[in-house]
Amino acid sequence: MNRGFASKSALREARSGPRNVEAPLIWAFDGPFVRCLHDLEDTLRRAIVQVGDVSRIAVLVELSLPRLRARIERGDAVQREWGGFLDRVTSRYGIPKAPRVRYVTSAGPLITLVIAYRS
Repeated sequence: MNRGFASKSALREARSGPRNVEAPLIWAFDGPFVRCLHDLEDTLRRAIVQVGDVSRIAVLVELSLPRLRARIERGDAVQREWGGFLDRVTSRYGIPKAPRVRYVTSAGPLITLVIAYRS
């Protein structure tokens, strides 16, 4: 039976528990859909620079369905812009997977960005 070997420091770290998780960084965006996506992408880029290591972050995007419905009724383009945003985020910033998206039914801001990270 072939078993993998772990270093002593890895074993000590595993025994000591998880690393500290800092308080999440939270931003809210409201306005035209395209402008919110551009602001969201810029903020995400700046947060990655601040945190310093994308392997230590978890990204959550909350999208308010009532606010989104109002944008669609006013004629905002959504599908093409949203797809482009996801493509850019997953290809440009080294994030291992696309951000988790949670659709909320509250009438808060159109988009909320939450970034949790370990120090």
